[in-house]
Formats: sequence, C-alpha cells, structure tokens
Amino acid sequence: MTTTSKHPETLALHGGSYRKDTTTNAVAVPIYQTTSYEFNSVEHASNLFSLKDLGNIYSRIMNPTNAVLEERLAAIEGGAVALALSSGQAASAFSIQNVAQAGDNIVCSTDIYGGTWNLFNNTLRAQGIDVRFADPSDPENFRKLTDDKTRAFYAETLPNPKLTVFPIEEVANIGRSLGIPLIVDNTAAPLSCKPFDYGAAVVVHSLTKWIGGHGTSVGGAIIDGANFDWTKFPERQPNFNQPDPSYWGWVLGKVVPEVLGANIAYAVRARFVLLRDLGSAISPNNAFNIIQGLETLPLRIKQHNSNALEVAEFLKGHDQVSKVTFPKFAEGKAKENADKYLNDNYGSMIGIEVKNGVEGGKAFIDALQLHYHVANIGDSRSLAIHPASTTHSQLSAEEQLKAGVTPGYVRLCVGIEHVEDIIEDLKIGLDAASKATTTAAA
Repeated sequence: MTTTSKHPETLALHGGSYRKDTTTNAVAVPIYQTTSYEFNSVEHASNLFSLKDLGNIYSRIMNPTNAVLEERLAAIEGGAVALALSSGQAASAFSIQNVAQAGDNIVCSTDIYGGTWNLFNNTLRAQGIDVRFADPSDPENFRKLTDDKTRAFYAETLPNPKLTVFPIEEVANIGRSLGIPLIVDNTAAPLSCKPFDYGAAVVVHSLTKWIGGHGTSVGGAIIDGANFDWTKFPERQPNFNQPDPSYWGWVLGKVVPEVLGANIAYAVRARFVLLRDLGSAISPNNAFNIIQGLETLPLRIKQHNSNALEVAEFLKGHDQVSKVTFPKFAEGKAKENADKYLNDNYGSMIGIEVKNGVEGGKAFIDALQLHYHVANIGDSRSLAIHPASTTHSQLSAEEQLKAGVTPGYVRLCVGIEHVEDIIEDLKIGLDAASKATTTAAA
C-alpha cells in the first residue's frame, strides 16, 4: 500500500511502495546484502538492460534496501524519483556531470560549503567543466554569467557556513526562461524548505547530516522533480537531446518519457550512465542506517530548530559574542528570503564571532565539554568547529570571506539535548574565551 499522505511525519515512515517484506512479512526494511539478482528469463534480462522494465540488475546500480530509501526521500521532498549515492560529495558531482561535459559551464552561488567549492573550483575545472561563481544577493548575477554553454545553476538553500538563504524562486525563474535547471542542495533545510515548490528542477542531499542524523553512515542523494522540460531548448541540454552512445543512440530526453511514461530522464541518466560507469553506490547497510534516521527526522528537526532559537537568543545577548549569524536575525532581503523559504524554521546552525578573534575562538572550542569538535553538521549531538582552520582551510583567504568564513568565525550545530545543558556548556566556552581575551590584553 502506498500512502496518499502529504505529511512528512507519515511519509518518513510509509513513503513509497514498501509495506513489508513479501517473503517473511518482516516490517523493518531488510538489508539486502547481495551483489546480483537472478533473472527470470532471457527476455526478462533483456528488458531490464534495455530499460523497458525497471528492476534489479546489479547492486552497483540498484538495490532493494536502497530503493526504499530512495522512494521515501522522493516522497518527503515532493519529487518524482531519487538516486541514493555513496556520499553528499558524490551527489554534488553527479548532479553536475549529468548535465555538463568538458567545454561546458555551470553558474554556482558563492555561498556554498567549502568541500563543494573545492570540487567545483578545482576538480570539475580539471575535468573541463568551468564553474562561474555568482553572488546570490542579486539573482540577476546568474543571468549575467550565463552563455550558450551554461548547463545548470547550482546553490544551497541554507548555505554552510554563511547561513544566508538562497533566492530559489527568483533564480529558478531566470534559469527556466533560458532552459537552465536550478539544482539545489537542501541538506541544511530538510522538511523546512521544499525547493521543488519554488521551481528547482533537482534537489541534492548529503544524507550523512540531518536525514541520517546519528553520525553513523555516509550517504548522498539526487532527487528528480520531473518538472523540467529537458527537450524545450535542445541546444541547451545536449546530454538529453543528442544520441547517447551507451544506449543504442537513444535521445534520452525523448525516449525515457515514451518508454517509462514519466519525465525522469535526468534521474535515469544519473543512474544508468553515471552510477553504472563511475560506481559511487551507497552500501545497503548505510542505506538501512539512514532509513532509521529518516523515520525520526520530523521529530528531530522540530527539536533541533526549537533549541537553536533559544541558543541564538542567548548568544545574541552575551557580552563575549560580537556577532551572531542566524537566519532569523538577518535583515532586508536576506530576512525576506529566510521567512519565505524556511517557513519559520530557521535551522540549527549558528555562526558566532567570539571576541578576541582566533585566540578567543580556539579557547572557546577547547573548553567545550558537551559539544563535539567534529567536521560534521546535522548530528543529533551538538557540534562546534572553527571553519577557517578546518572545513574551509583549503580555500584562499578571499574565497573564505566569499563563503562567509572570517578568521574568528565559529560554527555551531545545535543538537537535540536539553537546551539548558547546551547553553550551560556554551557559557563554559565563552568564559574561557573571556579569559583568553584578558590574557591577550595583559
């Protein structure tokens, strides 16, 4: 039975077609720890390989455990189909490689995670895909950087660590008028924002973060909204409008809707070309663990967001904090975007400038007892890190500033512990920062 509910609390548990294991009647999703699947006949095998039927061929390409995760992810995002991958970085890379080849370019927001910046600015460039960075404070900057080789726009809903909400609808509308899809990394705003509602064509997630939620498993996902016409501007999207040499010269943008009856050419190409050839498959064990996190995501997100509001208010009034970066505290257009896209759920990441800059920040982090000092976000536990010396250290000083990272910036990711305990631990850190200031002044 497939639920007709639109509520995330229900979809996280019942989204998709899985109800029970048909062999054993087991309710929990089994871990299908297998590499391959027996075909019923030569005709069955032929139909699978020719995409006339969608079914299990080999676990590099698909797996029944992974399929349950994919169906539920598509359901909670309001998309058509999803592809689970080995990591969020793999998802980011695939999302671009699926539309762009050597000689092409994409336009990307400057406000993105440092690892994605490295991937785009260095690795993809080395593969011949040019990445142009646009300041999203003016959506028209995306149009200005577009030429006839631009294949996609890319952004993060709630960019880490700048935390300035991206103008999804404005940029999506610009892109659609030009035949360019907007790809949105929604990792930091699951359930809070639905990018498909505002015109995004593809949504990307690092499942390692809030969706997994327990710091146990790495994974990523691409979700196809099936809402973008890949054939309307054929010269703009050659991957979907020119014969594909790996599938008998098919024009995927036309054949996939005809054969499968759905506008999911993007997801089909990502799975049956990129995943088939590059092999960034998520293990069924990791998919199982992430499913466990997904089932409680709606409850955890509420606690994350509630705690973050209280923590942000506390930090805003503390004399050892010179600045608090939090979407609710934004001003002007940035505040309008936060209210529009996050629906009063401002996320659980907070940026702070501790007085005395780098030395104060170091003292603050080293003194924390409850918070974990780790390079992750979205864990159930509260986390803290100094991006300039860790997650964004491979960026130049200029690139760090563009991404919102100053030398004294500390990123907090508020967990689901009792908020009083979180705040008490922050007081310990801020007291240490105060002493570091006093020592430096002396």
